[in-house]
Parts: sequence; structure tokens; C-alpha cells
Amino acid sequence: MSDPKIRTEEFQINGDALLTKIKELLHEGNIRRILIKDEAGKILIEFPVTLGVVGAVLLPQLAAIGAIAALVTRCTLVVEKES
Repeated sequence: MSDPKIRTEEFQINGDALLTKIKELLHEGNIRRILIKDEAGKILIEFPVTLGVVGAVLLPQLAAIGAIAALVTRCTLVVEKES
């Protein structure tokens, strides 16, 4: 069995659109990990996304993302996906 290929996508996004974009990406699937960086490139939050896990299990992370979104004007959303 071969190892899955991992690809990284980065999105420059406004803080107010951050949570919406993350929810959209989670619904697309194949997400392995999400990082949110501030304008200086410092990682604010990083969390793995277990395959098949959505809903109540991600609520604490989504709450933290909502708090970050309220504090930042621009950020970089880094998403690792399986190909």
C-alpha cells in the first residue's frame, strides 16, 4: 500500500471570513491538518482533522477559530490535504 500524497494549499483571508472558509473546506473532505497564521507568519492555531470526524468533535476548535477571527484582520489559512 502506498503512502497518500499530501498537498498544501494556502489562502490569504480576512478574519471575518475565516470560520466560513474552514467549514467549507471541511465539507469538501480530505483535510488532514489546518494551520492559521497571522500576518507575520506566526502560527496562531494548528489542529489535525481526523478523517470522518465532523460536528460536535470539532466544536472546541471551531470556537477557538471564531475567537481568533475576531482578533485578526488578515491571516493565512494553511490546509494540508490528501490527494
